[in-house]
Amino acid sequence: MIVAAIVTLVITSKDLSSYSTFDMAESSGSKAKVVGNLSLTDPIEYNPEENPNFFSFYMIDQSGDKKKVVLNEPKPQDFERSEQIVVTGKMSEMDEFYASEILLKCPSKYKDEELALRSNEG
Repeated sequence: MIVAAIVTLVITSKDLSSYSTFDMAESSGSKAKVVGNLSLTDPIEYNPEENPNFFSFYMIDQSGDKKKVVLNEPKPQDFERSEQIVVTGKMSEMDEFYASEILLKCPSKYKDEELALRSNEG
């Protein structure tokens, strides 16, 4: 049982890794979590009629490095409103980040608006 607990701890500790930058993800060559913001000056590519499982955008990481991020899933709802983006994946040889997972942090102002609306109802 002790060996099983140690193996489980080692496996789960890899998933609890801290956030990386694009440079750190590229140098590690392994799966990484990169946190950043949507680049508002670059294109967002999503055409559900052509391919509903292809979505790409440009993200600026915490060190200011900008990279194209490719996600083979539909575009998340309210993506453009996200305050912060966390992508999990790997850098490709073409200097693009291929994400297997994406998490969005929504601005708190939407929560404030919702609370204001609820207080006006009562």
